[in-house]
Amino acid sequence: MLIIVLLILISLTIAIVFLVAFVWSMRSGQFDDTYGPSVRILFDDKKKKDL
Repeated sequence: MLIIVLLILISLTIAIVFLVAFVWSMRSGQFDDTYGPSVRILFDDKKKKDL
């Protein structure tokens, strides 16, 4: 019975850590632009002319 309680506490601790990391990343603006990077690869880079 003790091992079940221990495993539940460990899993809740890990879940809380991931929740805190997710909330921190949302507040820092990490997921603001979800469209730009996905289409950026479709555009060609401007080629520089050699002098």
